[in-house]
Amino acid sequence: MSRPAVPPLGKAAEGLAVRVLVVDGDTAVAESRVRYLLRQGYSAVSVDSGAEALQAHQHADVVVLDLDLPDIDGLEVCRSIREDGGKPVISVTARDTELDRVLALQAGADDCVVASCGAREMAARIEAVLRRAHPRPEPTRSISVGPLRIDGKTREVRLHDGLVNLTAKEFELLHILAANPESVISRKELMDRVWDTSWADSSRTIDTHVSSLRAKLGASTWVITIRGVGYRMGHG
Repeated sequence: MSRPAVPPLGKAAEGLAVRVLVVDGDTAVAESRVRYLLRQGYSAVSVDSGAEALQAHQHADVVVLDLDLPDIDGLEVCRSIREDGGKPVISVTARDTELDRVLALQAGADDCVVASCGAREMAARIEAVLRRAHPRPEPTRSISVGPLRIDGKTREVRLHDGLVNLTAKEFELLHILAANPESVISRKELMDRVWDTSWADSSRTIDTHVSSLRAKLGASTWVITIRGVGYRMGHG
């Protein structure tokens, strides 16, 4: 059943969320994927035909494309999307054969999964293709907060001129907070920027790293918890 043309995807039009377009002739499957992605913080909608996909993909950051469509061959849809700007496409195929994967990749897909792919795996694959499409630059800015100096080029942290040995993730976490000293950074944003994931149930990872960071800096007041929101930089 045909649907009206899809408008820009909600808040993503304002740059607040990654916009995902799910293309699948099976409405129940499409709606299930959309619900899960929405819970994970994405802006997501679905269409059920190739014709709609060729219009709606203009407003998406990544397309999850089932190759078995009722009107247009899915490989042709994939080629058209790839030629029109080269945005990431994850193809979905009913058969897990080498030929199906090769054809999808040759048509321009960035990844190819079977239709039985679970919601968590699909979200992980979306994050992976986005990382490849938009690699994050390494922090290079050097920042000083009182006696604490964070060197973005050498990735060294010194407190009162003494070297503080941080892991890569601890450094990135500290650098992000210090680069925005007056702002509260949400847990979700930290998960996205430091760990490249938006999975809400992974956010306990932050607690462990914040605790370790405070211990290595010698005071809990270097990283301030804003209960129910996230963290901000303190002054030791």
